[in-house]
Amino acid sequence: MRQTIDGAAFQKMILSAAASIEIHKQQINELNVFPVPDGDTGTNMSMTLNAAAADLRKAGSVTLTKAADITASAMLRGARGNSGVILSLLFRGFSKALKGKDEASAEDLANALKMGVEAAYKAVMKPTEGTILTVARVASEYAADALKDGKDALGVFETAIEGAKKALAETPELLPTLKKAGVVDAGGKGFVTILEGMLSVFKDGVMIRSEVTAEAEPANEGGSVNAAGEYETEITFTYCTEFIVNRDPECEKEPHELRAYLESIGDCVVVVDDEEIIKVHVHTDHPGNAIENGLTFGQLVHLKIENMRDQHERAKHDAENARKKPPKSADLTETFEPVEPTKPVGFVSVCAGDGIAALFKDLGVDTIVSGGQTMNPSTDDILKAIEATPAETVYVLPNNKNIIMAAEQAIPISTRKVIVIHTRTIPQGITAMLSYDPETDDEANAIEMQNATERVATGQITFAARDSDFDGHKIKQGELLCMVGGKIAFTDTELDRSVMRLLKQMIKRDSAFLTVMYGEDVTDEQAAALEEEIRNKYGAKTEITFIKGGQPVYYYIISVE
Repeated sequence: MRQTIDGAAFQKMILSAAASIEIHKQQINELNVFPVPDGDTGTNMSMTLNAAAADLRKAGSVTLTKAADITASAMLRGARGNSGVILSLLFRGFSKALKGKDEASAEDLANALKMGVEAAYKAVMKPTEGTILTVARVASEYAADALKDGKDALGVFETAIEGAKKALAETPELLPTLKKAGVVDAGGKGFVTILEGMLSVFKDGVMIRSEVTAEAEPANEGGSVNAAGEYETEITFTYCTEFIVNRDPECEKEPHELRAYLESIGDCVVVVDDEEIIKVHVHTDHPGNAIENGLTFGQLVHLKIENMRDQHERAKHDAENARKKPPKSADLTETFEPVEPTKPVGFVSVCAGDGIAALFKDLGVDTIVSGGQTMNPSTDDILKAIEATPAETVYVLPNNKNIIMAAEQAIPISTRKVIVIHTRTIPQGITAMLSYDPETDDEANAIEMQNATERVATGQITFAARDSDFDGHKIKQGELLCMVGGKIAFTDTELDRSVMRLLKQMIKRDSAFLTVMYGEDVTDEQAAALEEEIRNKYGAKTEITFIKGGQPVYYYIISVE
């Protein structure tokens, strides 16, 4: 029985935890309250942790500090869904708390949990109690109490799990939706499963094993953003200056000091930092001064200075050519090979279904990330798509609320300037693309594209994966779930009737455009018959478009503007 945790033990604990969550992921998937297969899932958490497991296997024998760093970095890049992102932040606490440690003591473990919880709560805008956050917080509080009681490292860890289990059992009392469904929180259950997998090694020396082998590639290092074509008005500062500082460990200055100086000599200042690097972007007339100040923090890499006035003229020319030559919808398969930027602006969209992918391509999207339902892409997937987009500024359309956090995690680690539009549905993503104006700067476009998402109504028809009681609706497995704006409007048992009922709720007097995307489980004949019925009823006042989306899970996705 171990009393402390060294590098080898920590590696085994993470591998054991990855196997544990993999074995139980389906059980955790089934705890999703919402009867659609989406949200906090065992699959997302398993794939997130297995990204760390893969890198730890490659690393061989390493110190505790290194093992914790590898785990945190790999999980951040491999994070899938909200649960995966939060999980990566929780383990970031271990990385920070164990920095410089050869062995983890009781105090170190308690501190690791505390720092992870603080990071996770800070990252979530409006934390909801009754979720993985609650389970982790209570585990941390129990660990702190155990430390005060004089327990050793194993005792602290066991007590933390005790607290996590207690909090998990109480999650239905904090979230009425859980109570109605008669389940505990899926994300919280996943976190407990992970902790138990780690405990098996710590307490008994037994490493849980599964048949899963996971491979994960580290994301590209470095970073720079480019301002080409950002301005159609007068350019205040001429030079877009970018560099990365490899931080000098002996430097006592803080990044906010560099940010303050840059703001005094320019605008559009971006300073992002972690333990090893500071990424800098500034528009200034004195790039040499910016560089000199950056050098006081460490060595510079990926230095780039560009004349924005010259870039501006070239960007206008390129934009005009792009308008004259619309993009084609061929070749939807992306290999995600990194490319150098050749134009000012590009787009990445997450979607599922060949028809929907083709539509986004026709609208100007450069790179498609497959997923968005049942299989959320990771931060690393999105990052690779960004790096495979030949543009200096890349807009990302997640098109799913559970992918937004993963997409935003790519911002500070990308070599491009990344703008994430908070699109929660496919129709919102389409509307955002239609709202992009190549004559407007990045910031104005981001605002308008986001605002445009509020002007489109989204309807969805899918099936109930399990019996449930949700939002006052008693739902039986296999019933059709008819939703508007992500909320259940009604349930039904006949598909065409469901669509017409949904349209009756969605179409208003001022509705001008109706788009219906039918999924892989709807035949062309079925769609044609429904289209005729819809045109007979609404065609006189509404422009109607039917698209073979080919999407899984959803029979129909409906957009009304």
